[in-house]
Amino acid sequence: MATRKPVFNQQVLLDTTPLPDSVPKVPEIGASSAPLMSAAYFIGARCKAYNDDYMMCKTEAHGKGELECMTEGRKVTRCAASVLADINKNCLEEFRRHWDCLEHNNQQLWHCRKPERALNACVFDKLKLQKIIPGTPENETPVHMRERQIYSHNR
Repeated sequence: MATRKPVFNQQVLLDTTPLPDSVPKVPEIGASSAPLMSAAYFIGARCKAYNDDYMMCKTEAHGKGELECMTEGRKVTRCAASVLADINKNCLEEFRRHWDCLEHNNQQLWHCRKPERALNACVFDKLKLQKIIPGTPENETPVHMRERQIYSHNR
């Protein structure tokens, strides 16, 4: 039996048990889905090695491993936070325009290609991170680089 009292917040159980000291302390990112979606490919580009380590840990733990993989998960969080901080420092206006567009267009990327192009250019110029969509055929122009979006109302 646990020695702590659980705290209920409406229908959510908040576990007040502190993490073990072996797990590094990392502050939460604190971003909503639109900024995370806007920066997702750049986070993926810079944090690929950490993401791969985390996914390998989860695979080896057969889907369990919540505590066993916490250290790798914290590395992913720390890396993602550093990418967001760098984008905020170097490309804040372009970043805000893009995630604000996503926020107002139901998170649909195809509505926001114009601000996305500006963000991609800024991030590439200042951070040397490039947006690469996995699985894109080599002989085709990636969807985010096409001059004219077929279904977009923001041409």
